Amino acid sequence: MHLAAFLNAGPQGTVGWRHPDAGDGFLTAAHYTRIARVLEGAGFDLAFVPDSLAVPRGLKDSFDPAVTWGTGTPRLDPIPVITLMAAATEHLGVAATVSTGYQEPFHVARSMATLDHLVGGRAGWNVVTSFQDAEAQNFGQDKLPARAARYARAEEFLEVTAQLWDSWADDAIVADKESGVFGRPDRVRAVDHRGERFAVRGPLSVPRPPQGYPVIIQAGASPAGRDFAARWADVVFCSHESLESAVAFYADVKARAAAHGRDPEQLKVLPAATTVVGTDLKDALAKHAEFTGLVHPEAGLSRLAYHVNVDLTRYDLDGPLPSLAEVGVEGHYREVVEFAEREKLSVREIGRWYGARTEGDMIGSASDIADTMEQWLDAGAADGFMIQATHVPAAFEEFAEQVVPELRRRGLVRTAHTGGTLRDNLGLARPGRDEWRRRARSAEGGRP
Repeated sequence: MHLAAFLNAGPQGTVGWRHPDAGDGFLTAAHYTRIARVLEGAGFDLAFVPDSLAVPRGLKDSFDPAVTWGTGTPRLDPIPVITLMAAATEHLGVAATVSTGYQEPFHVARSMATLDHLVGGRAGWNVVTSFQDAEAQNFGQDKLPARAARYARAEEFLEVTAQLWDSWADDAIVADKESGVFGRPDRVRAVDHRGERFAVRGPLSVPRPPQGYPVIIQAGASPAGRDFAARWADVVFCSHESLESAVAFYADVKARAAAHGRDPEQLKVLPAATTVVGTDLKDALAKHAEFTGLVHPEAGLSRLAYHVNVDLTRYDLDGPLPSLAEVGVEGHYREVVEFAEREKLSVREIGRWYGARTEGDMIGSASDIADTMEQWLDAGAADGFMIQATHVPAAFEEFAEQVVPELRRRGLVRTAHTGGTLRDNLGLARPGRDEWRRRARSAEGGRP
């Protein structure tokens, strides 16, 4: 199985920073380099840092709850953070979120190509379309565009970005000191793209990345998001409240990839897994109960409102969660609905649960957690897992010291990195030049 780690460039979760064993150095380089070395030593393929472009205003259009409880803020720029992490390691892949909603293709293509060169082919890009009105309001808009418009922009954004990466052939640089010839103009080309949203002449000012394209990660759970991932993504990060929903999602995105002419094995599905490791199940449940006890109800509601982009205080907090037509992160919303209906929770109770939500039912001894992971693999629900720590760096260290040896004993994870790039370690082929054309053709007539 593949192992990736999910960590914020800031406080970990709504209450993770309150944990007695949580580090308080999220504004220091040492905090992130320490985590990177732990992950690399445990054989992780990837460290993934999410991002958002606003301080959340999810409750009553105020940022007070976000600041009070540490919900989605602060957020450091993830690109310098993952660059530090890569510099501290030799094999660990690093990825960051960059939104297609508030960037330009040339900027992202240049930044990601540069990073991929500097870290030796270990870079990844988590493509998002943004999910909060608060983000839109930092960029001259009153409200986030509708999902269909956001994904239409993302489609064209990826087409242009990939064309820019492909504007240099792999053999364009000669660097012949004797003749004085640096490069071959016939192996570099303009892009000359004029579309509905972007006009880019090109070529890119950075040669083609070592991986061809940096590894593309996507986490959309809506039908539009799944189809986008099936065309463009190498890794799908998802979140599920049950094994059954995970199996259904896995089958769906793999089938969509095949329908777009891709080998489904070239799309890796990594569900979120929040692990709580104890000496046995009783000990782990006690640890989780202590963690849950740190949650203030408003903190949990603030976190949920941040993810679904809906002010939940407009509803009866002691009543059931209403049906919401348009939400920010649809995957999280579906999980909440599934859990709330099963447990018959009010909105207030959902907030308390969501503040300390653990995903994937990964609570127990190292053996218990390995059993659950193996069950998900065997059931066709995952190609690996995106490990989410309740608190950092200690929870990652516990996983590395206790769960990874058990997974290695079972032959489920590597004992050493063998590939030179992140694509190599994930078992992903390097895209040939002009791969973007095939993926763009598969989208024709099918864009949301």
